Amino acid sequence: MAYDEFLADRIKTTFSSKSILFIEKNMMGGLCFMVNDKMCAGVVGNNLMARIGPEIYENAISKPFCKPMDFTGRPLRGFVFVEPEGIDLDNKLDYWIQLCIDYNPKAKSSKKK
Repeated sequence: MAYDEFLADRIKTTFSSKSILFIEKNMMGGLCFMVNDKMCAGVVGNNLMARIGPEIYENAISKPFCKPMDFTGRPLRGFVFVEPEGIDLDNKLDYWIQLCIDYNPKAKSSKKK
């Protein structure tokens, strides 16, 4: 599955403007941005994948253009997809990326295989 490269560039610009160091990884048919060796945000198709944490998950999915991240038929709490209309302006994208950055210190790192 291809991902929206323009959105990926916008995410890179947002991280860079905040002086956040990140690594890009191809994952889940899209592109994932790792911060401190933890999945932070990504692009799947033309959606933003945002790791925002379980504490604000319910509030987040009540917002327009935000939906649970669901790959397997079971939503993954703490992760959401934001559709293009929810991130069409830079300040909207910045809002979601900041939620990801704020949660990152609390997130658990994936175990290395």
